[in-house]
Amino acid sequence: MALNDVEHCEVVHDHKEVVLKTHKQMPSEDELYDLAELFKVFGDSTRIKILFALFEQEMCVCEIADTLEMTQSAISHQLRILKQSKLVGNRREGKQIIYFLGDDHVRTIIDQGLNHIEE
Repeated sequence: MALNDVEHCEVVHDHKEVVLKTHKQMPSEDELYDLAELFKVFGDSTRIKILFALFEQEMCVCEIADTLEMTQSAISHQLRILKQSKLVGNRREGKQIIYFLGDDHVRTIIDQGLNHIEE
């Protein structure tokens, strides 16, 4: 990148109000870190596929594995990550563990992402 291509202000001006207003609106460092970690979870297509599968209905590991044509071990690993991020929940039914979306925000996040890439 040439020195001329670097983004910078052409005119020096006082922008204290803009900086202060923006700084006040900025979430805390902990919140920004947690948000970045949440978005990292969405950075894996297998996890996205699992979430899409769970949009349709609650499922056990073997049903998700069959749906995605993957091993139960691979699905279990990804479900663990999704559960730690509170994107999915689970409950025991006899010997099975049933997985479901953590809440309605999960669908909203995915829908917003799809809307963005389809623009």
